Amino acid sequence: MDAKKIFNSLDQIKLSIDQHKDEIEKLDQEIGDGDHIFNIQRGIKESLDLKDELSDQAPNDVLKKIGMKIMTTVGGSSGALFSTLLMGMSKKYNEDLSDQQNIAKMFSEGVEALKKRGKADLGEKTMLDVLIPVSNELKKLSDQDDVKNTAEKIKEVAEKGMLSTKDLIATKGRASFLGDRAKGHIDPGARSSQLAIEAICNTILNK
Repeated sequence: MDAKKIFNSLDQIKLSIDQHKDEIEKLDQEIGDGDHIFNIQRGIKESLDLKDELSDQAPNDVLKKIGMKIMTTVGGSSGALFSTLLMGMSKKYNEDLSDQQNIAKMFSEGVEALKKRGKADLGEKTMLDVLIPVSNELKKLSDQDDVKNTAEKIKEVAEKGMLSTKDLIATKGRASFLGDRAKGHIDPGARSSQLAIEAICNTILNK
């Protein structure tokens, strides 16, 4: 893992989010604040603007500085939550570990930080319904050498987590005020998180 791979992944995430812009916007208008897609796209742009500055820095420094940039430039809950995830991830990088072990440890740390910041957990119709299962699967697969097999499995887990939010009742954010009316709608944060993870996995799989 290096800065180049991080920014290559961000390029692919941007493409995927841009392609699904209308879908994410519609999901957010149904049960959210309506600003999720704007904040996500702003965060990606601000992150990619750091590419030249951070191109030769260590992965933990890249993630930390991207997280700090998002925190200071992106509004809404998305900015705070994604910056927390990235800055949490930046604390666990160990150059002596393999990429898969590093990613598992870093992602787990980021997700734990996100859980604390959002005071949320699995089953509450949020992005954590994607991120927690992905984190658990990464830990399970961290000792394997087949990176492409890991990417395929992570894609499946992320999609399953995203789809699970359709039948959940929200307990956080604007959607929580809708009660049962939020059922039948996929959480927009879960969808954008799943698309980001899928884009990273497809980069690994060369799709």
